[in-house]
Amino acid sequence: MVSLFCLFFYVLSGFICSSKLVPVSQYVGTVLVCLLGVACLRGWGRWKNSEYVQFVSILEETKQNHTPGNKKKLKCYDFDFSCWPSDFSWTEVSNPTIIYIFFLFSFLIVHSFGRRMLYPGSVRLLQKAMKSLLDQGRNKLVEEFDGQRNKLVACDGNEIDTMFVDRRRDRGENGQTLVICCEGNAGFYEIGCMNTPLEGGYSVLGWNHPGFVGSTGIPFPQNEANAMDVVIQFAVHKLGFQLSDIVIYAWSIGGFTASWAVMSYPEIQSLVLDASFDDLLPLALKVMPSNWRPLVQYTVRHYINLNNAEQLLKYQGPVLLIRRTRDEIITTDIMSNRGNDLLLKLLQFRYPKIMTDEGIRVVRQWLAASNHIEEMSVYSGYEVDDDWCSSVLQSYQADRDVLFPWSVGEDMTLEGRRQLALFLARKYMRNFESTHCTPLPASEFHSPWRL
Repeated sequence: MVSLFCLFFYVLSGFICSSKLVPVSQYVGTVLVCLLGVACLRGWGRWKNSEYVQFVSILEETKQNHTPGNKKKLKCYDFDFSCWPSDFSWTEVSNPTIIYIFFLFSFLIVHSFGRRMLYPGSVRLLQKAMKSLLDQGRNKLVEEFDGQRNKLVACDGNEIDTMFVDRRRDRGENGQTLVICCEGNAGFYEIGCMNTPLEGGYSVLGWNHPGFVGSTGIPFPQNEANAMDVVIQFAVHKLGFQLSDIVIYAWSIGGFTASWAVMSYPEIQSLVLDASFDDLLPLALKVMPSNWRPLVQYTVRHYINLNNAEQLLKYQGPVLLIRRTRDEIITTDIMSNRGNDLLLKLLQFRYPKIMTDEGIRVVRQWLAASNHIEEMSVYSGYEVDDDWCSSVLQSYQADRDVLFPWSVGEDMTLEGRRQLALFLARKYMRNFESTHCTPLPASEFHSPWRL
């Protein structure tokens, strides 16, 4: 199009006319004839060259029948790589038709019922049914706590609805700490987990997932991460908090954005994960038909890969996991609670010499305790000395000051490693005897353990 415009411009400007065009066309024609002649001579020469003819026949035979014998003959020649026969293709191990079908079905599943099953709070019908309740909750935050509602624009253009309660002017020490709350898949800041840190006297910043009430967009993983990012940037650059003043508190599926936050901003003070999980895939497989397994795996890993544990392991700061002992959402019984897997993965990464097979066994025994009495029975049965465990870990940290993973426990007796494994499990995880959706009392909201 540009070339045609230039040609039209030159003709109107008088740069190109018949008197000038004829000599140019003669020159161009002469060059083209010469090039054609050279091509014909090269072709004639190759046709008469028996060695070249033999090379071409070997090349064609190899393309048709790619055997080791033909490949061995072909390697004697050096030629343009674009003509080289392919040695391997992804189609040899993957059926393109099956991959296309998986892609199509996965796309349809995620963009139809899948996303709505995973994030029911994004369904407009549910939001309309809860409108009066959400309005009451928002009004309460504004009227009773002097909450400030703010609209943040993420890097993807989504508008994120947030609520900030500032307690820095209060006399309480907790007010200097900002707790950023990440809600569950049907949770909203208006009636969600903001109330827990508010009761504890903290400054609190709540936000709604993309597609939830005032927030725009769709709650896919990247959109979720973008929303979390702009919330943190707002807290630092607009509200005036340092990253070291921020605690991330997440409930249930909010663990994905929370673990993304501490992975991306390692200076954040600490992380509290309440009723969360290590990976979405096992939970998705549990609720879908068994013969859908390959499709579910493909869909989760390519579209909604909520890999909380993988992100959490990249954070070096203090972590507290809260396990609901009667959780009916991320578990079928206490030993299948995905919070157990999250704890074990975290401990195995941070303390690999302690969390050997025996360490894992005693921690699993402790996790199987269904109440506080059983938990203490397991703990006392191994005669765990808390003071000794603390001194060992503090001494290791003081002598080395290294990042995780630590090698503490490598020269220790089996009994010592057992004690440390149980001590660490109890420090990193607290049990809360309730169901998945029971609000967490402020008394159960603790700062994560640190040496």
